[in-house]
Amino acid sequence: MSVHATDDFDAFVANQMAAARIPGLALGLAREGAVSFTRAYGYADLRRHRPTTSDTMFHIASITKVITAQTVMLMVDEGKIALDDPIARHLDFAILGEGAAAITFRHLLAHMSGISDEYYYEVDFRQRGGDSPMQIGTLLREYLAAGGHYARNGNLKRPPGTQWDYSNIGYALLGYLVGRIAAQDMRDLTRERLFRPLGLGHISWTISGTAERLRATPYDLISGTVTPVEPVGFPDWSTGMIRASVSDLTVLMAAAANGGATRNARLLSEAGMAEMLAMQKLPGLPDWLTGQGLGWQQSLLEGIPRINHWGGDPGVFTMAYLEPARRTGIVILSNLSATRESRAALTAIAARMLA
Repeated sequence: MSVHATDDFDAFVANQMAAARIPGLALGLAREGAVSFTRAYGYADLRRHRPTTSDTMFHIASITKVITAQTVMLMVDEGKIALDDPIARHLDFAILGEGAAAITFRHLLAHMSGISDEYYYEVDFRQRGGDSPMQIGTLLREYLAAGGHYARNGNLKRPPGTQWDYSNIGYALLGYLVGRIAAQDMRDLTRERLFRPLGLGHISWTISGTAERLRATPYDLISGTVTPVEPVGFPDWSTGMIRASVSDLTVLMAAAANGGATRNARLLSEAGMAEMLAMQKLPGLPDWLTGQGLGWQQSLLEGIPRINHWGGDPGVFTMAYLEPARRTGIVILSNLSATRESRAALTAIAARMLA
């Protein structure tokens, strides 16, 4: 591994940030189940001149999905569910659409459920400026069940297991299902079973639970100007609501890259972690992906297939990469919406860190 916290590397990151006009950025590198280093650059808040630190809490957006997937796999480890169980037996409502009763946990984890997000994006359930008041169960009934205001024949676009289609609603279902099976809100479960055993104190499922002094202000490029935007909350929290510091998130990625364990705690069985990271070329997988696992995905980075997940929402763009063969994981968090320039900057940084 050629990356070290050197002046040369810091200058490289600073140049990439300047080219993409990224206000603040934090990155972390994990090896062999432990955090090797974290670094922070620029500003968490430009107006207040508040610098980014390793404790600054960024909205990680869809990287949340790998934590949701890991929580599902924890329940698989404990024998509470099986990946190929139909989810219908665990729900308190019926999903509309032909074949809906055949949807399994594996289908949801691999975006193969057939549930479409098309109308989800059209409606836009996001709450600007704070957490959504809508309950996740309400969202799911309204979107998927008979009589639901947004149901449109259950929004099941095709039979489950036939074609890949990225589904936020599918991951909302996973969060809801874990809560029903565990008889405990999945957010509380993750705090007890994942965050607390690792001593993670800078990670939250809500905007309100994120201390204002630690928040990374989100920014967007509006008419060529870096402009603050309101944070967004949404009812399907298990798809992308986590706020986390790079210090905390890198610990979780250290375990993911190290067979499900840090040096101090096992979060998931080696078999469970291997199942998550087993990449498949599924029907309908887009050209930009080379594989889909359970939560995790794979795509090319400088011509090399790399296991990863990206996240994006207004004012945030994030990346996490794993190299299980080298027990290595990286995290990159930024507080600017994804642009062509920021994608180039973050992928260049990722490639440098994994070289």
